[in-house]
Amino acid sequence: MEVITIQPVVALIAGVLILLMPRLLNIIVAIYLIVVGITGLMGTI
Repeated sequence: MEVITIQPVVALIAGVLILLMPRLLNIIVAIYLIVVGITGLMGTI
């Protein structure tokens, strides 16, 4: 795996882990990380 491929996966994992401890800021950051991860995996930025 290249660094470009690993970054979206890490963002998705971080987003899911943050959602497990819900607080307002954590939810906002988690949604951002999940969106960045999904768009990175799909190849659309």
